[in-house]
This record gives sequence, C-alpha cells and structure tokens, in this order.
Amino acid sequence: MSWAIWITGRPGSGKSTLATEVTDALTRRGVRARILDHATARRLLVGERSMGDAEQDFLYRVLAYAAKLLTDVGVAVIVDATASRRVWRDAARALIPHFAEIQLVCASEVALERERADRWRRVAQRERDAQRSGSMPDIVLDYEESLHAELHLRTDLHDVGRAVEQVLVVVHRLQSASSTPVYHVERSKP
Repeated sequence: MSWAIWITGRPGSGKSTLATEVTDALTRRGVRARILDHATARRLLVGERSMGDAEQDFLYRVLAYAAKLLTDVGVAVIVDATASRRVWRDAARALIPHFAEIQLVCASEVALERERADRWRRVAQRERDAQRSGSMPDIVLDYEESLHAELHLRTDLHDVGRAVEQVLVVVHRLQSASSTPVYHVERSKP
C-alpha cells in the first residue's frame, strides 16, 4: 500500500508545476510516483468538447478511483487537478487510506498572469471550435477551498523550491504511515 496527495487550487495557482517538481524530487530519492492530471484524463475520456456537471463528476471520481488502485499496488500518486468541488477531493480521501490534500492559494493577479498566455490561447481556439460545433467552452466560476487540507501553500509568496520542501514533509508523513504494519488481533471465543 502506498499514498496519494491531491494538489488542488484555482487555475494558475501552480498545481502542474508543483506536481512535476515534487515528482522529480521523489524520483531523485528513489520513490516511484506518478502524476494523474485532470487535463490528460479529460482529453482521453471526452476530448476537447464541453462537459456537463455529470461528466465532470464522473471524471473526478475516475481520477480518485485510479489513484486508489495505484496506491493499492504500491505506487505513490500525485493528483494534479483543480477539482472545484470539495466532494470530489473528499471522495478520494474516503477511498485512499494514506491521503493528503495540498491546497494552493495564489493572488488572483498572479494566477491570471501565469495562466494568461496558455489559457487564453486555448479558450480562443475552443471558442472558434465551439462556433463551428455549437458548444461553448467549460468555465469554472467558483471554487470550494479545502476544509481538511494537510497543507496550505501560498504559491504567490513562496518559490517552487520552498513549496516542494513543504510537500515533501507531508509525503514523509504519508510514507511513514503507509509503511506501518497493521496487526489484526483475533480474539478467542469463550
């Protein structure tokens, strides 16, 4: 059994950058970890088309279940996904015994600047595609911050190296907990 962390936060808060840097740091330490990211899962499952609420719910639950299956076979998992609804992250917490949520917080201006070039290029392309197909791009208007995050990181105040160090402390705690043997004591019946 292994562990999983879910890196969550608004678009532009640095989820993908942090997930990649943490995974690289773990690899250097000999820890096998995999990133499950929302963008790749979405492209594979639904392509670039708009998703309704039910499809979004399904996709996030698939990510949670995939993380559970990987941890069950000893692979450490980092989920890189906004997951604007708490219930999706809480579903992963309920499925995975050794789980932590990392909540990224970032000033709106900084997040916007980080996202501007890539995001607006993709939105413009999706709008052109939507005009041809009649569908509109997905837009997240609200985000539910974690009530149970093991770590809150201000990514607009700390550099990536410092953030990686803080996440590795959480990872160390998860590794320690997941390697603790569980003993079952059978009681004799009278």
